[in-house]
Order: sequence, then C-alpha cells, then structure tokens
Amino acid sequence: MRTIYYGPVINPQSVTDYLALPQCLICVSPQGDIEWVHEDVESSKLQDVLAEHNYAPSDFTLCQLDDGDFLMPGLIDTHAHACQVPNLGVGGEMELLQWLDNYTFPTEARFKDVGYATRAYTDVVRRMVNSGTTTCCYYGSLHLEATKVLATLIHTAGQRAFVGKCNMNWNCPPNYIEPSVKESVDTTLKLFKHIEELPRTTCGEPLVHPILTPRFAISCTEELLTRLSQIAKENPKLAIQTHISENKAEVELTKSLFKTNSYAEAYDKFGLLRDNTVLAHGVYLTEDEMVLIAKRGSGVSHCPTSNFYLSSGMARVGMLLDHGVKVGLGTDVAGGYSPSILTEIQHASIASKMLAIQATPDTKCNCSRGHHRHQTDASSYSSVESDSQSRGHSHKSNECDCDKKPSGRFTNQKLSIATLLYLATLGGAHVCCLEDRVGSFEEGKAFDALLVTVQDAAGNPAVWGYNPQRDLTQGVTAQSADKNLIEWLERFLFCGDDRNIKKVIVQGKTIGGRDHQ
Repeated sequence: MRTIYYGPVINPQSVTDYLALPQCLICVSPQGDIEWVHEDVESSKLQDVLAEHNYAPSDFTLCQLDDGDFLMPGLIDTHAHACQVPNLGVGGEMELLQWLDNYTFPTEARFKDVGYATRAYTDVVRRMVNSGTTTCCYYGSLHLEATKVLATLIHTAGQRAFVGKCNMNWNCPPNYIEPSVKESVDTTLKLFKHIEELPRTTCGEPLVHPILTPRFAISCTEELLTRLSQIAKENPKLAIQTHISENKAEVELTKSLFKTNSYAEAYDKFGLLRDNTVLAHGVYLTEDEMVLIAKRGSGVSHCPTSNFYLSSGMARVGMLLDHGVKVGLGTDVAGGYSPSILTEIQHASIASKMLAIQATPDTKCNCSRGHHRHQTDASSYSSVESDSQSRGHSHKSNECDCDKKPSGRFTNQKLSIATLLYLATLGGAHVCCLEDRVGSFEEGKAFDALLVTVQDAAGNPAVWGYNPQRDLTQGVTAQSADKNLIEWLERFLFCGDDRNIKKVIVQGKTIGGRDHQ
C-alpha cells in the first residue's frame, strides 16, 4: 500500500539552497520509492489532489503530520568506526597516533571475540539509527567474522550502509595486525561475498554494500596497496574508504614512508583515488591535493568533532567546495565522541566560523561589506525568497556585488544553514555516489527520511519548541508557516537530539526513532 505524507517538508536542493515547504504532499510506493511530490497543497485542496491520481481509499494510507513536526531527508554519515563506539569519550587528551596506540587499537582488538562483537554491534547499529543516520559508511575491525556480524545486523535493522573490514598489515601493534597480504585480501573478498549474498529490498536493490577499506596509508605495505588496487580495478563500482591528512605527524610519516610529495599522491599512485573513494578528514590537504582529488572525483568526509577532540585541526571545507571537491559529514566515532550527525553539523559551523575569524586581512574585499576576496557572501543566508512557481520558500545566498568580486564562494566563510543541511544530506549522498537514490525528496528516489518534532512534549530542554498552550495565547500572532518551518529546522540542527526524531525511515520503512516499536 502507498503511504502519502502531508505537512511541512524540508528539501535540500544544492550547497546553497533548500526548500521549506509548509504544505507538501509526498507519495511513497509500496516498494519505498517516491512516486510523486506536490510542493504546495492547501489543506482545502488535499482531497482534490488525491482524486487526481485516481486512488481508491484502499490504495493508500494518508499520514498527516502533527503540529510542530516536519519531514527532512535522512542524515548521511560518511565515516564511522563501528568497532570504536565502546571507546566514545575516552582519550581526548592525546593526538591521533598516540590515541590509536593507547586506546583505539586495544578496543578494536576485542572484536576478535564474535560473541562480544554481536553484543556490541547490536547496540552500535541501534544507536546510529536512532540518531537519525539512514546511510552510514562503516569501518569494522580487521576481523572477518565480526565484520560479517556487523553487516548482517545492519541489514536486519534496515539501514542503508557501506561496510568494510580494515586492511592493516604494517605499523600496527603485534596483537592487532594482519599476518600477511594474502590473509588481508582473502578475508576482504570473503566479506564482500557475504554482503553480496544478503537479501535485497522489495525494490530489488541492496541496502548494504561492500567497501574496500585500507585503514590508512601507513597501515598498509606497498604490496598490500598494490593488491587492493587490483581488486578496485577489477570492480569499478566497488566503493573505497580510507583516511587522509588528519594529523600533521601522520602526514609527514606518510610522505616519508611512500617517498611522495603529498598524502594524496600516495593513494593516487595505487589508483585508489576515484569517483567512489571516500577520504576522511582532509585537515591538511594542500590546494594541489584538492585539485587532484577533484579531478579524480573523490569525496571528503568532514569530521569536525573528531578533529577538535583529538587536536587535529580544522579542515578547510570552504576551500574544498571552491575546488569542486565533494564533501559530506562524518562522525568518526570514537575520535568523534557522538554518534549523531547533528553534532557534526554544529561543530562544522563552529570550525567554519573560526576559519573565517582567522582569515588574514589581505583576504578580504575593500568594500564596506567586508567580504572575503576568495568568496561571495555565501555565509549570509538571511533572505527567504518566495518562488512564484509554488515551490514554497527557498533559502539562498546573497552574492557580493563589489568591484572585487571573489573568485570563490566559500573559502574563509562561515557555512550557512543551507550548506550545513546539504553536507549532512545531499552532499553525503554525492560522496557515496548515491545522489540518484537519496539525499533529497525527488520522484524516483528512495524515501529515506526523518520525521522530526520540535514539540515541547519531546522532552528536549534545549529546544524552545512548539507549545500552543504557552505561545498561541490571546494577543500573540503566530508566525507564518514558512518562517516557523525555517526556524524549526535551525533549532533541530543546533539544539536537537534523538528525542526530537520520531521516526527514522529507510526505503519507505520505519526502522528507528522515538516512536518506533
């Protein structure tokens, strides 16, 4: 049976634009795909619109959203270590390489015990889903059986995901290292076979995909990287995930070990940079590396919480965007201490503001508006423009109109709400090469969504939410529906948590959220 949703909808359009649609109608097929979208339907016209589609009452279920609720695309986590979740919030006084040796590798080594892996991963997947993550790029440990368990549990939960087993046969602890290239490759291929044999959805596509996972360059010998590159070449649709330029010491060690001029060059010489490669962090990427990554079509997973927590630095997301690099957000648990992409949105905003503050005076225009010379005023999203074609309200940037118009739009500028929303949804979809299926609400795409509430009844004290008994009293005029919706979105992104997520929906099926049984 079809499900038709009616009510407020947030729909990302681009890195600088989203639609706020107070009266939207979305029809979802029995297979979980979006059949059609009507962006502006007055309540008095609802039955007339439904009648136009010639549905009998038994053909659909109408779901009208409650006051204070809205739909938005599901959050996409482009970088998460499932085997590190038990380590959340521990070790932040160290930097990356020391943290790995003292905290992370010992935690991951525990997953040799399949019983422990089963218990732990059951909780991991539940927490990730209830945090609003509908698609996730997961790293498992180096253990085959434990990672098979992870893939199976994700599939059972109904989450969309990429799952990889770490390849690591070099510069690792004696008790947590793969014994040979052959062992690393053989177990990787066995995991791929396990994932590919998992049942498909009703629409015929897999929800869980294999992903090639060289942990990072310094954990893989050249022999192993050569063999992994052969697997990638033989399987052009196989996604790849790894780390890049997270920490200064890591960058210098990589260049020393591989005798290259840059970290990106170390991957590129093995053919591991391509359009379905996900590179985590990118804090210290040079502009030359950004050009190379954009040329190869690879994406970067921005993990600001982890970058702050482990004192790594702040990735120049604006510069990446100006160079045409695909960018999404990643929790990087447990370097990041939260399983929620909402935390990444908040810290991505802070990081961009700090970079803007730190920008040197000679990067700014001479005009009174004080724009940065490398970007238009993409950080100013105060205008809400009505679309005469009934596309609701579109939140867009303002352009710099001074004589010295910047050559870029985002470098050294704070990220707008539209951009932050994009990174968490459609941007992540592009990084995962899933933009044709998820990330926004369009005809033919899968219905991966969050039903969000900002009602006070949700119990989140940080959200000053919808409360008609308090706010809609005599003498108080309610805001327009579109302004309410725009404010609800911003409150959710910066103050929301799992209490504000009523339903997590993947391929049309509710798989988590506060109201999920």
